[in-house]
Amino acid sequence: MTTSSDCGTHLIANASSSSNWFLRLLDRPATVNLSQRRFSVKSKRNDSIVPLAATIVEPEVAEKIKVEDYEQLAKDLENSSPLEIMDKALDEFGNDIAIAFSGAEDVALIEYAKLTGRPFRVFSLDTGRLNPETYRFFDAVEKHYDIHIEYMFPDAVEVQALVRSKGLFSFYEDGHQECCRVRKVRPLRRALKGLSAWITGQRKDQSPGTRSEIPVVQVDPVFEGMDGGVGSLIKWNPLANVDGTRSSWPTRERREMVGEDAKAKECGLHKGNLKQDGALLNGNGNGAAGVADIFNSQNLVNLSRTGIENLLRLENRKEPWIVVIYAPWCQFCQGMEQSYLELADKLAGSGVKVGKFRADGDQKEFAKQELQLGSFPTILLFPKHSSRPIKYPSEKRDVDSLMTFVSALR
Repeated sequence: MTTSSDCGTHLIANASSSSNWFLRLLDRPATVNLSQRRFSVKSKRNDSIVPLAATIVEPEVAEKIKVEDYEQLAKDLENSSPLEIMDKALDEFGNDIAIAFSGAEDVALIEYAKLTGRPFRVFSLDTGRLNPETYRFFDAVEKHYDIHIEYMFPDAVEVQALVRSKGLFSFYEDGHQECCRVRKVRPLRRALKGLSAWITGQRKDQSPGTRSEIPVVQVDPVFEGMDGGVGSLIKWNPLANVDGTRSSWPTRERREMVGEDAKAKECGLHKGNLKQDGALLNGNGNGAAGVADIFNSQNLVNLSRTGIENLLRLENRKEPWIVVIYAPWCQFCQGMEQSYLELADKLAGSGVKVGKFRADGDQKEFAKQELQLGSFPTILLFPKHSSRPIKYPSEKRDVDSLMTFVSALR
């Protein structure tokens, strides 16, 4: 007879040994009752994963200190067990952190969270393409652990437009990027805007090509948290150093062995793992010309070099413009994509034009000299009666902060 303690030990040692281990786990009692250990939530935040309004100004010094602190913390926790890392994450962030749950492998995260005896939250992305077996599995997890998973769904209008224009199976024909952006990345971004940190099941052995260097904790390089701006979201990877060799379903490393590109599998949820020319993509690199473009909307003008030069020369414009100077491979540009598209939708018909100018490659020096480019993204407002553009001064790039900037200077 296996005790509840044995259950936890078995899971920790064999977190991903086969797709059937969880079925055996369901026959055993849950490891820890949450009522056995009380926990005082440090933060009085909203219980729901819903974006909160952000303000514009945030001291950049504080953000830099935060980055340095978590780099050191990752080193300090490098040899810690997943349970110790999970306990540290839940203790530090309380109700402002949640586990990202997507299937059988991530049950290990819930088990570790349960073992800590602390309250914890779990969210999942329902893409609208899940199998009935997946829903039954999620239901079994909820009942076994006595939790309620917070489900996030894609925008119905965006899904409708995608399917009507490209069909139900476009991802087989033109890659995963657009489908994943609509069904996964944007819902995830909405979920994370209601949090200060999230917990993933990423492991180094999942993909030697893209995940071999993931730390146990990091400042999220792509997404923003509830406070907005670079450094506002912390990403915990408690299983990063776990050896999760599996044999019962295809793994990333096996797909790479048969010739599939590892980078193509990072659909956007963990784009921060991707490297370009040996360095992590950041706001200062030169990028790659082959990366798919971003900021695509009928309410947004794609400016050419001639177009942005004409905009610079005009002293009396018919309407003000807000323009993002970007590179599509930049993590921070990708991170603000949804906010900027929402801004374009809100300003449609308002008399304010919204544009974009791609400034990597050959355009970078021009952007540095003429467009105040320091790093990507740079956002400029071209007032109606002034030739000199005004640079957006904050790292907060949520739609509310951008709207406040436009309204103040319009």
